[in-house]
Amino acid sequence: MASCVHINSHDLKPPSPSQAVYREDCTQCFDSIDNEAGLNVCLTCFNGGCAGDRDHASLHFKRHGHPLALNIKRTRKKVQRDEPPHKISKLAIAAETDEDRYDTTTRVICYPCGKYDINDTSGGLAMAIDGVLNAMSFSKREEVKAWEQEFVPCEHTLCLNQHDSRYIGSKDLSQCSMCDLKENLWLCLECGNLGCGRSQFGGIGGNSHALAHADLTSHAIAVKLGSITADGSADIYCYSCNEERIDPNLADHLAHWGINLAGREKTEKSLMEMQVEHNLKWDFSMTSENGHELSPIFGPGFTGLANLGNSCYLSSVVQCLFDLPEFQQRYLHENEEPPFIDSPAEDLETQLRKLADGILSGRYSRANMDAIGTPSSSEVPHQRGLMPAMFKHLVGRGHEEFSTMKQQDAFEFLLHLFKLINLSRHPGHLSSPTHAFMFAMEQRLQCVRCKKVRYKVDEQDNISIPVPARRLAPSNDTSPIGQFVPVTLLDCLDTSTSEEMVDLICPSCGSKDGFSKRSSFRTLPQQLVINARRFELINWVPTKLDIPVDVSEEPLDLSPYLSSGQKEGEELLPDTDTSKKDFVPNQYALDQLLSMGFPRARGEKALYATGNSDPEAAMNWLLAHLEDPDIDEPFTTNEIRGDGTNSLHDPGKVVQLVEMGIDESRAKRALGATDGDINRAIDWVFSHPEEAGAEDNELNTRSGGCPEDLGSSDSPAKYELRSIVCHKGSSVHAGHYVAFVRKSLPGQNELSWVMFNDEKVVKAEDIQEMKKYAYLYFFSRI
Repeated sequence: MASCVHINSHDLKPPSPSQAVYREDCTQCFDSIDNEAGLNVCLTCFNGGCAGDRDHASLHFKRHGHPLALNIKRTRKKVQRDEPPHKISKLAIAAETDEDRYDTTTRVICYPCGKYDINDTSGGLAMAIDGVLNAMSFSKREEVKAWEQEFVPCEHTLCLNQHDSRYIGSKDLSQCSMCDLKENLWLCLECGNLGCGRSQFGGIGGNSHALAHADLTSHAIAVKLGSITADGSADIYCYSCNEERIDPNLADHLAHWGINLAGREKTEKSLMEMQVEHNLKWDFSMTSENGHELSPIFGPGFTGLANLGNSCYLSSVVQCLFDLPEFQQRYLHENEEPPFIDSPAEDLETQLRKLADGILSGRYSRANMDAIGTPSSSEVPHQRGLMPAMFKHLVGRGHEEFSTMKQQDAFEFLLHLFKLINLSRHPGHLSSPTHAFMFAMEQRLQCVRCKKVRYKVDEQDNISIPVPARRLAPSNDTSPIGQFVPVTLLDCLDTSTSEEMVDLICPSCGSKDGFSKRSSFRTLPQQLVINARRFELINWVPTKLDIPVDVSEEPLDLSPYLSSGQKEGEELLPDTDTSKKDFVPNQYALDQLLSMGFPRARGEKALYATGNSDPEAAMNWLLAHLEDPDIDEPFTTNEIRGDGTNSLHDPGKVVQLVEMGIDESRAKRALGATDGDINRAIDWVFSHPEEAGAEDNELNTRSGGCPEDLGSSDSPAKYELRSIVCHKGSSVHAGHYVAFVRKSLPGQNELSWVMFNDEKVVKAEDIQEMKKYAYLYFFSRI
């Protein structure tokens, strides 16, 4: 074995417990330790670089000068497994042990010396190598952190005030105080009342009596009796926060009611265990009508994504987006050197390029030969699937929901990803792919008495439309209650854009007769995302309704939904003062938002921003502003911000940007797009050079002006369905997402539907039923 002078470097140290060690796959592509050339882990910063034909490890050395790397190569042992690999859980986190499944070889490389098999016992190498091999890998570390931060205490658990203590006997802990249920029982830690929980997936009964008690008494904290363990873990729910929490003083709070924590034994699955088990069981049919298993498809654009633990919402959205030319052209750069970044795993641009290469290149779309011989394998095994752990960590970082291992809503994830992409820095010759989704939506108000009008135009990148719920009447031999009359997508658009009456006082004539209100498209985008809302509140829980929506594969003409703006002869309403002291939220609309679970502060802000009349418009505003940093702060109008075009701006911040040479219109637009954060606004200006010199896009409610370069108002406006995201399950917090994408199969010219079910990619023979119950529809303009 060779030696070199660099092994005595002071920089040669094992990784600290807080350092990320990228020893599974390359930070710039999906080549991994399972590839023939293995993976080179930098022994200075622990970046992982591929050692094959792309050789991102050498690129890392050229850019950073770190001399030594540990090459790790893993090969599968010829063994047969009787069960799937162990999945990490919230209750027990097992150390990573691959010795029984893989043979691993290592060697040390020195780039400056050109030596590729250095004596690993020399200098401080042995300790550094041992540290790298025994450190928790990046993906596992992030998974553990996600489970650990799943639940946190809140002010209600930390400041719990309990009534006078008493002993509650075992007999009184065996049945709900309001019904006969003997399982799924929740103990109010404030007063000792015992009530049944909500009905749970998996057949667990519940009549929501614990929730009814909380609503009646305002008692916030309850514990699920069957989930309590002797070590102090349990399901804790805060009804005030409407979230699962932890109670650091659970032992004392239980002892207050005579319950000895040390003597408790867990008798029921926790909510998290039920959710994970339920989501793993959901599976879309992988067989044809005659019962044969659908054959896997391989090749460029047919690469699956492995499930990282309830991450199917992410996988399904990503597959639909990277089928679009805008995302492909923006992020697939096969012959270009990756951007120079100190930490590629922490850079959104790099990780989106890595995803594009992984999905579209076809390099990783091949049968998982390790699956051959397992009991569940088919003749042609499915792919192993890419593990987008770095991407998931990056898009979820700092986000209350997407940083966890819980199932999340695919539509909310799409909005979150669009926001991150818009705020990221784009190279000078490239623009955000989300521009193809942008369009203008018009709201027209007309006084019933004086006929004067007001136009408001909003910038949007999606549309969420309600699906009309028309229940079929039950009969002796036909459909039971709970089934619905089928509707078409045009029916949904008709409902969303139909004229309705709202109670407002006219600022011109003073009439209290109200206004007619109508929403229309002012422009239409190249790529249109439609979210079909099929939910209603049942027992205070959002419940999905299985309403069939017929969507034709023939071109859909949306021209009838286009508005031409202010009509000739129309008289505009005067401007009104909407200061905080004069603003009174519409009580009916506010009550509707509160009943949906939105806090009062959010509801008031949403009503102020959307005209103070329409709970649906307010709800849509809230869905688009869930991540505003001040969304839960007390309502003040100077904190109300819409999107980047109709925001109220801090004059001081505008002046600061103007003094830096940024024109006033772009300064306002940048502040609006970045929630008023001046540092992010500066980044936004430099990452949107294509908008330099653009006229002020401030939306004019008097003239009904429309921002330039925001979609098109040309007719006809014909669209064809390109992909859908489907959800199976009664709740967005459980179930499973898959994507169906219409594309050409290898060697064929005709378009076919392809199902992306995590790592499984197959030709879908008939998706008519899937289209009827899709959650997201992606349309492309012809």
